Parts: sequence; C-alpha cells; structure tokens
Amino acid sequence: MASNVRILIADDHSVVRAGLKALLERQSHLRVIAEAGTGEEAVNLCKVHQPDVAVLDVRMPGISGIEACRQISTLAPNTKVIILTSYAEDELLLSAIQAGAVGYMLKRIGDQELVRAVERVSRGDGILDPSMTTTIFNEVRRSAQNQHIDAFKELTAQELSVLNLVSQGKTNRQVAIELFLGEGTVRNYVSSIFTKIGVSNRAEATAYAIKHHIHEVVSNN
Repeated sequence: MASNVRILIADDHSVVRAGLKALLERQSHLRVIAEAGTGEEAVNLCKVHQPDVAVLDVRMPGISGIEACRQISTLAPNTKVIILTSYAEDELLLSAIQAGAVGYMLKRIGDQELVRAVERVSRGDGILDPSMTTTIFNEVRRSAQNQHIDAFKELTAQELSVLNLVSQGKTNRQVAIELFLGEGTVRNYVSSIFTKIGVSNRAEATAYAIKHHIHEVVSNN
C-alpha cells in the first residue's frame, strides 16, 4: 500500500477540485497539499512543493495540462503526472505521454479507480484508461511499421524487389528471371543494395531484410 502520498490537483473548476480532494482524502495515506486553477499555477506549485503525484485537467486557462506536464517533468522530475480529462482523443493521449505523463484517465472513472490510479502512479507504475489502450497499441504498431519502412528508404522500388527475392534465398539468375532483368543488371542491383544498407554479403542482407520485415514493406507498397 502506498503511504503518505502528497498530491497536487489542478482544474479550473473549484467544484471539481473540491470533489477530487474530498475523494482522495478519504484515504488516510493520500493528502492533497496544493490546488491550482491554471496550468501556470500548477507548474509553480509543483516547483515549490514537489508533490509525489500531480492530477492535471487537460484543458485549463493559459497553458494546457499537457504543457504544464512538460514543464513539471523538468522542474519537478520526481512528480508523477496523471492527466484527468473528459476527452478520449487520440492526439491528446499521445501528446500527454510525450510530455511525460505516466497516467491518462477519463473523468468518468469510478472513485476507487481514481484512488488506485494515484496509488499505482505514486509507486512508479504507468496507468491508462482502458478505453484508450487500442490507441496505444495502434500507435506502437504504426511506429514499428514506420521504422521498418525507414530501414529501406535508400532503396529504389526495384532494389527493394531484388532484396526481397534475395532474402528468400534466390540466386541472381532466379531473381533475373522473376523480375525480367538481365543477370548482370541484378548483380549491379545487389552490389548497390549492399552498399546502401551497409552489409557485405547475401547472408547479412537476408538477416537485415528479415529483421526489418521486408515482406510487410513490399506487400504494403
């Protein structure tokens, strides 16, 4: 169980702040040490009080909760930030994570879920509203796909086709037949490919191609 967790709450609605404070302080080990009505105020109070956890609304007057999170990550690096918002928007979620937030919860969260989120974050865990997990998985998948594509960005479309066949164990002659090219032309392509991807032989080229999922890149082109 977390103990003596010091919390800052930032929301531009005083009624919301009061409700959050009352909810959290029902737990003897949770204590709200500061409240802020703007992003700037949240940053300044975190700098002064260095709370264990800051619960920030995403949209406040002045700087947003996300920008406040970014500044808090620098000025109070030991403070764990939870973004609490009404908005289930993919871009906000990703921006919050990039800003250093370790939690992103929707305001429709249940009382005990919020308490558990604060406790978990105070222990160093990350927490994400269940409704947003698909967004993260999709972003990770897109990021991986982009990395694979970047691995072959120096190759022409024809060189990519040649490398794909080489990675399947085909000889230059077999590649030439399949792509309707001269064997000498294929040999030149292979040499150019080796130079561009920084390998010295077919085995290394094959390992590189497989590592970066060339079959997926080719099928998506």
